[in-house]
Amino acid sequence: MATRIPKDYVPSDDEPFMNARQREYFRRKLQDWKDDLIKGTRETVIGLQNESTQHPDDADRAASESEKTLELRTRDRHRKLINKIDAALRRIDEKTYGYCDETGDPISLKRLDARPIATMGIEAQERHEKRERVYRDD
Repeated sequence: MATRIPKDYVPSDDEPFMNARQREYFRRKLQDWKDDLIKGTRETVIGLQNESTQHPDDADRAASESEKTLELRTRDRHRKLINKIDAALRRIDEKTYGYCDETGDPISLKRLDARPIATMGIEAQERHEKRERVYRDD
């Protein structure tokens, strides 16, 4: 059964980390975000299906194709984001949410509020990004 929390509840460092209220807060935040992404995807599909393919000239057709490509690329990023949201929701269920994958330490509540799919604390994320920059092929 889900823990009932007030609408104005905001997690605080003054309470035990990832208690039931905090987990429910982040579950709600992640689910609302996912619902918004899915709604946007549905609207995109409907818009693409309803759009007329008749264009008076090549420039209009090119602009329309460019807009469609950009929209589809955005939706693909959203699809990947939904997968990350689902993974975060699973971590909430497993009670591992909010802990750094690298160090096992708690991720700050401010970071989780800003980036609820975060899997690393700030310091670990910075080290990870630095390693990526050093080893990536440019």
